[in-house]
Amino acid sequence: MLPLLDAVPAIRGLRGRPRRKPRCLYADRGYDFDKYRRLLWKRGIKPMIARRGVAHGSGLGKVRWVVERASAWLHQFKRLRICYERRADLHQGFLELACSLECFRRLRTSF
Repeated sequence: MLPLLDAVPAIRGLRGRPRRKPRCLYADRGYDFDKYRRLLWKRGIKPMIARRGVAHGSGLGKVRWVVERASAWLHQFKRLRICYERRADLHQGFLELACSLECFRRLRTSF
């Protein structure tokens, strides 16, 4: 989790220097360890980690399913589901094209 957090690019705001870290971090029960909570608090990030053994209802699922839904949309493109490309730049191009097509489809159905 921490290398992924370090790879987050600067977050642009209204004015001033861009933020280098998020204000809070949402995570599922797999990251429910005091070690991660302490490290996040030490970095100034509020941990929003679901607790193990506690019933659902914390509200964390409302934020998390968006990413899983987007992954499911991209899996309808066979070329992305099974990575045929040897070069990373070609795969990145197909990924960007698929994201553009999905955005276009969602915008078209919303109007």
